Amino acid sequence: MYRIEKDTLGEVKVPEESYWGAQTQRAVDNFPISGWKIPEEMIKAIAVIKFASAKANYELKLIDEKTKDAICQAAREIYEGKMKDDFPIDIFQTGSGTSTNMNVNEVIANRANEILGVGKGKKSPVHPNDHVNKCQSSNDVIPSSINIASVMLLKNKLIPAMKELADLIKKKEDEFKDLIKIGRTHLMDATPVTLGQEFSGYREQVLHCLEIIQNYIPRLSEIALGGTAVGTGINAHPEFPKLAIKYISEFLGHEFKETRNHFFSQATQDQMVALSGIIRTYAVALFKISNDIRWLSSGPRCGIGEIELPSLQPGSSIMPGKINPVIPESTMMVCSHVIGSDISIVIGGMNGNFELNTFLPIIGYHIINSIRILASATENLARKCIDGLKPNTKRMNELLEWSMALVTPLALKIGYDKAAEIAKKSVLEGKTVKQVVKELKLLQDDEIEKVLDPKSMIQPNADIIGSGGG
Repeated sequence: MYRIEKDTLGEVKVPEESYWGAQTQRAVDNFPISGWKIPEEMIKAIAVIKFASAKANYELKLIDEKTKDAICQAAREIYEGKMKDDFPIDIFQTGSGTSTNMNVNEVIANRANEILGVGKGKKSPVHPNDHVNKCQSSNDVIPSSINIASVMLLKNKLIPAMKELADLIKKKEDEFKDLIKIGRTHLMDATPVTLGQEFSGYREQVLHCLEIIQNYIPRLSEIALGGTAVGTGINAHPEFPKLAIKYISEFLGHEFKETRNHFFSQATQDQMVALSGIIRTYAVALFKISNDIRWLSSGPRCGIGEIELPSLQPGSSIMPGKINPVIPESTMMVCSHVIGSDISIVIGGMNGNFELNTFLPIIGYHIINSIRILASATENLARKCIDGLKPNTKRMNELLEWSMALVTPLALKIGYDKAAEIAKKSVLEGKTVKQVVKELKLLQDDEIEKVLDPKSMIQPNADIIGSGGG
C-alpha cells in the first residue's frame, strides 16, 4: 500500500506505513549502494537538534505552541529509539547529508501531524521545511549532529570503558609487581623486567589516550548550528543558535557551545580528522596491548607461555583441547578496522570545498562506528581477558634462567667483548650464563650471585657500576 506525497519535483509513491516522505523516498531510490545506514547515534543527535530548535523557535515566536509541542514529542520519540525503521537512507548519498536531514524532518513532521490528528503526508499543520527545519540548514545540522553524537559516545561509552581497562590493568600491575621475567626487544631476549612493569606500560598507553580524548572534548562541543547554508546564518533569527544550543545542552546534560567560527565548522571537518587521529592512536595502543598479551600467552607449552588467559571457547575444529587467544584477536581486528576507517575520514576531510564539506555522511559513519566498536572492544578486553589472566611463574623462571641476556651486567665487570664471548659460549654449549661464568672462574661465587641476580637488573644498578669494571 502506498500514499502519494509531493516535493518540488512532483509526486512520489511512499509506503503507507512509513513516516518518511517524498524526499526520503527519492534518496532511497537514488542510492541503493551499500545497505549501510546513518548511525543511530547521529539520527538521535539530529532529533535532539530538532527538539531544541522547536523550543527556540517557539521562544522567538516563530512557531506556535501546538507545533512546538508536536515536534518536540515526535523528536523525543525518535531519541527514545522509536521509528527506527524510518531512517533507511544509505550513507553513500549527497555529501552534505541533506537527504538524512530531510528524512528526519519528514518523519518528525508526519508524526507531529499524526499527534495533532492529521494523517501522514499532509505537510500541514506541521511542515518538514517550514517548521521542523526552521532556522536550520542541512549544512549546519549534519556537522552539528556528528559532533554531538561523537561527544556523547565518548563520554558515555569509550571513556568509561577506557577507565575500566586502566583500572583492571593497574590491579594486575600491583599483583605482578614482584614477578620477574625476561624482557624482550626485537622479539629477542633482553634484560629482565617485572610482569608488573610490563603491565604499567600498558596502563600508561590507555591513560595517555584517555587524557588526549578528554582534553579534546571541549573543542568537539563547539557546534555549527546557526550557520545555516554557508555559515552566514541566513534565514535564521540571530538569537536562534544561542537558544537552541542551550536546549541541546539541557537535553543531553553536556555543555555545547556555538562554534567560534561557522565558516570553519561548515567548510571543514578538521575536528573529526583530529578526533579520528586521536581514536586511531588509541587503536594502535590497544593493538599493541592485545598483541603483547597474545604473544605472552602463546603455547602453552611450545611458545612463550608466561601468562595464561581465561579459556572461553574451543580453538580448533580439528585439534582437540586447543584454546586460542580469541579476545585479543577480536580486539586487534577492531583496531585494524578503526585504523582503516581513519583513512576514509582523512580523505573526507580533504573534501571541504569553499563553504561546505561534502563527505559528511561517510565521515559521520566512520567516526561514530569507530568510537562505538572501540568502546565495546575495550570493555570486552578488560572483562573477558585482563581481569581473568594469570601468571605462569614456573615458565617465567625457566625462561629467565636460560636467557643469555643475563650477561648484560657482567659487561660492567669484565668488559663488553668478554661478556659477549660468555653469551656465545652459553648458547653453543647449552649452558646458563651463570654456569659458564662459574666454570671460567671469572668472579667469586658471591659476586656472581650478586651481579647475576635478576632482582638487581629491574632498576638502575648503581652499586654494581660503582664497584669497578672492565
